Amino acid sequence: MKSKCIAAFLIICLLIPIAAQASPKSQPLEVPIKKPYVDLISDVVYAQPDTYGYSNYPLEMDVLVPDTEETLPAVLFIPGGGFMSANNDKSIQQRMEIAEAGYVVASMEYRVTPQSSFPEPLHDVKSAIRFLRANAEKFHIDPEQVAVMGSSAGGYLSSFAGVTNGDSSFDTGMYTEESSDVQAVINLYGLSDLTKVGEGKPEDLAALHDSPSAPEAMWVNGPSVFGPGGSIHDNLEAADKANPISYVSEDDPPFLLMHGDKDNLVLASQTEILHEALAEAEVDTTRYVVKGAGHGGIEWVQPKVTKMLIDFLDDTLKEKK
Repeated sequence: MKSKCIAAFLIICLLIPIAAQASPKSQPLEVPIKKPYVDLISDVVYAQPDTYGYSNYPLEMDVLVPDTEETLPAVLFIPGGGFMSANNDKSIQQRMEIAEAGYVVASMEYRVTPQSSFPEPLHDVKSAIRFLRANAEKFHIDPEQVAVMGSSAGGYLSSFAGVTNGDSSFDTGMYTEESSDVQAVINLYGLSDLTKVGEGKPEDLAALHDSPSAPEAMWVNGPSVFGPGGSIHDNLEAADKANPISYVSEDDPPFLLMHGDKDNLVLASQTEILHEALAEAEVDTTRYVVKGAGHGGIEWVQPKVTKMLIDFLDDTLKEKK
C-alpha cells in the first residue's frame, strides 16, 4: 500500500511541470483610453402631473452621465409607442453610444392615451427639458446645449419641442423659470401631420385611421366616453393644433430627419412633408431615407446610422458652442 502511494506521488510530481508548461503565460496588456466611463442614474422623477385616476403621477427618466468634471451637452431621448406607451428603456444601444461620445443622455417617459391627450405629453417633454437645465450642475450638463431625439411618436414629440421654441404656452408644472428651448432635433420616423397618417396606405389599412379608436384620434380627441371623441378628421381645428408641421417657423433649430423606405406603419411621407416645410422656412434641415429599414429594427442600431446621429449632434452642439 505504501509503495502505491509513493508511486502516485511521483506521477503527480511528474505531471505538475507538464501542466505548468501547458498553462498560458501572463502578459502585460496595454489599454488605450478611447471612451469615458458612463454612470446610469435610474428612476429619476422629473415631474408629478395629474392623469386619469391619479392626482400626482410620478414621471421618471433614466440619465446616462459620462464620468467627467466637464460640462457636456445633453440629449433628451423620447421613446415611441404609438401614443399608447412610453417605455424609456428603449434604444439603449443608441443612447449608450451617444453618451460614450460625450453627451449626457436622458430617456424620459410621458403621459399617453387613452389616459391623457394632447397637449399633456408635450407638457411632459417641456418639463423634462426644464428639469435637466434646473439640475445641470448635478448631471454635468451645459444648459446652453440641449437636444431632443425620438423615434416614432417620440420623433413627433421631438419635432414638436423644436418647432415650439419660445412658445411658453406649453410650459406648465415646475421649473418654469428655466427655458424649454432646444438647440437641435433628431426625428426618427416620426409623425408630422396626424390627419395624413393613412394617406398612401392600402384602402383597408387607411380606413383604420378613420376610426375614433385609432391612436391618433384618441391622442387628440380622447376616448368618446370621457371627451368629445371622434376620428382624427372630426375636429380638424384640434388636429391642426396637434400637428408639429403647423408650428414651423424660421426660428426653429437644426433638424435631422431619418426614415426607412420599408416603413409601413408610419410612411416616409410624414418626415418628407416636415422636411419640405422646414426647408421652405429656411431652417437647417437634413433628411435621410434608410434603404431596407422599417419602423424600428436592426438597421437603426448599425454603426453608420449611429455615427450620423453623433456627427449631427457634434455639428449642432459642440462645434457651434
